[in-house]
Amino acid sequence: MRCPYCREDNVKVSDTRTIAEGFVVWRRRTCLGCRRKFTTHERVETTRIWVIKRNGEKEPFDRKKLQGGLEHACRKRPIGDEEITTLLTQVERDIETTFESEVQSQFIGERVMHYLGELDQVAYVRFASVYRQFTDADDFVQELQRMRQNPDAPSLSSEFIPKQQRSRFSKTKSSRRGIQGADLLSDED
Repeated sequence: MRCPYCREDNVKVSDTRTIAEGFVVWRRRTCLGCRRKFTTHERVETTRIWVIKRNGEKEPFDRKKLQGGLEHACRKRPIGDEEITTLLTQVERDIETTFESEVQSQFIGERVMHYLGELDQVAYVRFASVYRQFTDADDFVQELQRMRQNPDAPSLSSEFIPKQQRSRFSKTKSSRRGIQGADLLSDED
């Protein structure tokens, strides 16, 4: 492994952990040349999965693209990098166990929303606003009302969700955080 700063190939591993339920190895490394530290993640490389987008185009599944969307939805929320990595790994596992080479983009979006709904309601609504292409405030109100009617379960509106998929996120502390202002919405709105 080369140092990303000075390109020296004399690097020492100072800490190793498994994350995402053992499917990812996190390593903290120190360059012996410039003494700077950096982190690497190791995961199993699987066969390439193609994503079929809504317009019918195909593109390779890009974990970094999905991670960027998640990080944007989770910005300024009490969600750590490890929780995002676990969510990404779970979505990837769901794809790999359900599909061989192609997956509908709707499946990916619904899986992310399912796990985000359990993890943090505000991040869920942020992601939903982009994924479901909200056009005005009424779309947000409808989503909040759906969440209010069933606060313990995320709103899933797609046939792309397999019936028996267990979440890896607990429904204790973080799923209760989020939308306290939803009480301001009445059913007549």
